[in-house]
Amino acid sequence: MNHLKGMHHVTAITSSAEKNYEFFTYVLGMRLVKKTVNQDDIQTYHLFFADDKGSAGTDMTFFDFPGIPKGEHGTNEIFKTSFRVPTDAALDYWVKRFDRVEVKHTGIKETFGVKTLSFVDFDDQQYQLISDENNKGVASGTPWQKGPIPLEYAITGLGPIHVRIKEFDYFKEVLEKVLLFKEIAQDGSLHLFEVGEGGNGAQIYVEKNVVLPPARQGYGTVHHAAFRVEDRAVLEEWIERMSSFGFPTSGYVDRHFFESLYARVAPQILFEFATDGPGFMGDESYETLGEKLSLPPFLEPKREEIEKLVRPIETVRSTKEIEKEYEA
Repeated sequence: MNHLKGMHHVTAITSSAEKNYEFFTYVLGMRLVKKTVNQDDIQTYHLFFADDKGSAGTDMTFFDFPGIPKGEHGTNEIFKTSFRVPTDAALDYWVKRFDRVEVKHTGIKETFGVKTLSFVDFDDQQYQLISDENNKGVASGTPWQKGPIPLEYAITGLGPIHVRIKEFDYFKEVLEKVLLFKEIAQDGSLHLFEVGEGGNGAQIYVEKNVVLPPARQGYGTVHHAAFRVEDRAVLEEWIERMSSFGFPTSGYVDRHFFESLYARVAPQILFEFATDGPGFMGDESYETLGEKLSLPPFLEPKREEIEKLVRPIETVRSTKEIEKEYEA
């Protein structure tokens, strides 16, 4: 059985695609590599922020479902998303930056012996930066070369997701027996699992939490998390494997930018398995990624209708000179 290769992407829900674009582009310095719509709900934007090249394992994506209420954090949710930075010194830079631009954060802490910095956005979406200082395992991506963050401090990809779960024993069994993760550390109610090559790019924090009420999905919460598989052949193996364990799944789904399988692996926990390719440069050049409304071929005939449903968002950066902000 081909193991999962680590994180592919995390998809969350925002109250404002415009504010989301500004925050990820000019505060976090991640590159918008695709501006498209939810393929199942065409009135909803789907924005993809990633590394310089839109590499698998580096992207955080967002839906802005019209009229959706604010979510509530609790147990049985993918609670927090991590982003990798190169060094411990990068975290010092980010503390100063967050203080200057008034982003709420916890200060630098240590999780399983690794330096981390938790913070939130305007929706109370939960994130953390994690240092790759001594990391071994899945390689990270390439920082956005023309973004505002000095390259030695910039975000390079996704780190561990943090899952809160009520029925920990059940979820542990799913991770180990079905998804082939291994538990490698524990700190109180927090457990660390990893898969494949391991390291920050292939880990999950799992918190047993029987105190909080169940989370309620809405803006400010994560919709699903996706894990990398090599190609269509491996994806078919996982389709068969998930079905053999009795999980209801989506079956094969062609998302144009990658091919997918979705399965709800625990109450309110939706995981996706996604291929590394084809990627985001099929319909846009490297220089102008994310600047136009990109639609998969099956939606292209509806472009006029879709452009009336979604308001325009200005995302052109190729004509701008974005200065590096060395003074955090």
